[in-house]
Amino acid sequence: MSPAIHSSPYIASWFSSDEQFHNLYPLAIRKLARRHWTSLAIARQVVQFLTPSKGSKVLDIGSGVGKFCLTGAYQKPSSRFFGIEQRKDLVKHAETAGKILKLKNVDFIHGNFTQLDFSQYDHFYIYNSFYEHMVDTDKIDDNITYSESLYNYYNRCLYKKLDQMPAGTRLATFHILEDRVPPGYYLAEAQDANLLKFWIKI
Repeated sequence: MSPAIHSSPYIASWFSSDEQFHNLYPLAIRKLARRHWTSLAIARQVVQFLTPSKGSKVLDIGSGVGKFCLTGAYQKPSSRFFGIEQRKDLVKHAETAGKILKLKNVDFIHGNFTQLDFSQYDHFYIYNSFYEHMVDTDKIDDNITYSESLYNYYNRCLYKKLDQMPAGTRLATFHILEDRVPPGYYLAEAQDANLLKFWIKI
């Protein structure tokens, strides 16, 4: 185990497998895990890429129940992880899991990413957070408004915000079309059958 990782056997046991990690949540949340939450294997790869130096501030856009952020906070205690999620109940589940894991370097924000100042963060992760808005897709719940116009609006907003970030900004995308990423970012690496992509702003 890396010396940078929290060493408590109790905490480590939660990260031993996806199935074990999902036991942090109620059954209804666990049933959503396979389709909607990032796997530990993918999360670990993303965390390594998005924390090139100590003190990195990483934002997960559409953080759900916090699985990626919690994995990052565990793997990299010298960095800080933030999740923005518009569903209040999912934020509460994320915060509860964070307390169980005793992680201090993670924060969850209930809100819409369009209202965030991206300059407060260094690097970003997005796992196709807006796809729910498309017709005939699996929804997490019925607690938000869905529409194709919102899908397009969110993608345009994200594109603009990322485009305004400085050189050196890192972005990890999972199941995202390349044309959603501003041309100022170059593709540094692709994994998992090209579904997971690592970008750096030049």
